[in-house]
Amino acid sequence: MKSLNIFLYEWKHLSRSPFKMVALLLFIAAAIYGLHNGASLYQEQTAEIERIKEDIEEDRKPYLDYYDQGKTGPEARPWVDISTPFWAIWYNNIYHFKAPSPAMVYSIGQAEQYGFYKRVTFRASPYDSDMTKEIANPERLQTGTLDFTFVLLFLLPLLLLILVYNLKSAEAEQGFLPLIEVQVANKNRWLLSRLAFYTSLLVVVLSGLLFYGALLTHVFASASIAFWQILLHSLLYLLLWSMLYFFILLSGSTIIGNTLKMVGVWLLFAFIVPALVHQWVSMEKPANLMTDFIDATRDQRQELYDQPDSLIQQQLNAMFPEIPGSPASKDSAKTVAARNESTTALVNELMKSSITVIEADNQIKNKLIRNSFVVNPVIFFQNRFNTIAQTHFNDYQQYREEIQVLIDKQIRALVIDTWQEVKVDKEKYMEYIQVLSSLE
Repeated sequence: MKSLNIFLYEWKHLSRSPFKMVALLLFIAAAIYGLHNGASLYQEQTAEIERIKEDIEEDRKPYLDYYDQGKTGPEARPWVDISTPFWAIWYNNIYHFKAPSPAMVYSIGQAEQYGFYKRVTFRASPYDSDMTKEIANPERLQTGTLDFTFVLLFLLPLLLLILVYNLKSAEAEQGFLPLIEVQVANKNRWLLSRLAFYTSLLVVVLSGLLFYGALLTHVFASASIAFWQILLHSLLYLLLWSMLYFFILLSGSTIIGNTLKMVGVWLLFAFIVPALVHQWVSMEKPANLMTDFIDATRDQRQELYDQPDSLIQQQLNAMFPEIPGSPASKDSAKTVAARNESTTALVNELMKSSITVIEADNQIKNKLIRNSFVVNPVIFFQNRFNTIAQTHFNDYQQYREEIQVLIDKQIRALVIDTWQEVKVDKEKYMEYIQVLSSLE
C-alpha cells in the first residue's frame, strides 16, 4: 500500500469521525482565541505608548515656554527654578519604554506581569511599584491568559493523541492486522505513514494559524524572523510528540492500553515534571520578599540622611572626583545646597546594592530551571517561544537594566552640573532630553 493511498484512507477515516473533527475544530478555535488575546495586548500596549508620548510633549510645552518668557517656573510653585540642573532634569519628563514585539501575538509570556513604560527620574528605581503592573482582572490572576503558546504546548499533544490513539491497535483488536501484514511489506512503515498523515495535517493547521496571527500584528513588516523561528519551534515540538506517540503505538496492541500510555506521557511532561521542577526550585531558592530593597528604601535611606555632612561629602567626593575644586565647593552656602541635591546619588547606590541581591537570586532560580530542560521539554519550548516574542523574563530584566542606566546618567548630570553651577537655558534643556533619554 503506497503512502498516498494511506493518506487518502486516513482522510476518509478522519472526515467520518465526528469526535476527531470536533477536537480539531476546537483546537483551531482555541488557537485563534489565543492569537486574538496576544494581538489585543500588543495593540493595547502600542496605543498606550503612543498616548504617553503625546502626553510627554504636552507636559513639556509649559516649561519650554518658561524659557522663552524668561520665567523660572510656574507662579504657583515659586521654589521651582528650571534654570538649575535639579529642576530642569526633574521636569524633563523622560520615559523609557519596552516596545512590544509584533510576535507577542504568539506568546504573551511575562508581558502582563511587568510594566512596559517608566518615567525615569534621579529618584527612581527599576523595582518601583509601577514596574509591576496589576493584572487586568482577578480572573487572569487566577487562571492566566490563554495565548497561542498555551494552546500549542498543552492542547496540541492532546489533539494529536485524539487523532492517533487507535492507529494499529484498532486493527489488532479486530483481527485485521495479519491481513495488513500480508498487504504491506513493512507494518512499521505502514504505521509511520498513517501517523505522518496526522502530523502533516497538523503542520498545515499550525502554519495556517501562525500566518493568521502574523496578519493580526503585521509580523512580516518588522519581525519576519520571529515568524520563522516560531514556526520552526512549533514543528519541532509537534515532531517530538509524534515520535513519542509513534513508539507507544509501535509497542502497544490495544486501544485502551495505548491511550492510557499516551495520556500518562502527556500528563508527565505537561504537568507532573513542570510541577516537580517548580517545587524543587522553590525549595532550593524560596521567593525573594525584597526585604533588602525595602530596608534600603526606608531604613538605610534614613540612616544615610542622619550621617554627618562631612561623611556625606566624603562619599560624594569619592564617587564624583569632579566635585573637589568645583565652583560650588568654594562657597559654603552653595556647598550645602549642592550636597543636599546630590545625596540622591548615595541613595541610588544603596538601592543598587539591594537590587544586586534580588537579581542574583533570580539568576540562580533561572539557572536551576535551565538545568531541568533535559527532562522538562514543555517548559523549554515555553521559554523559547517567550524569548522569540520578547516576553521572556530576561527581556524585562534587560529593560530594568536599561532603566538603571538612564537613572545613573540623570544622577551624574545632576551632580556634575549642580556643582559646576551650570545655568540651564532652553538649549541645555533640550540637550538634557536628548542625552538623558539615550542609552548610548
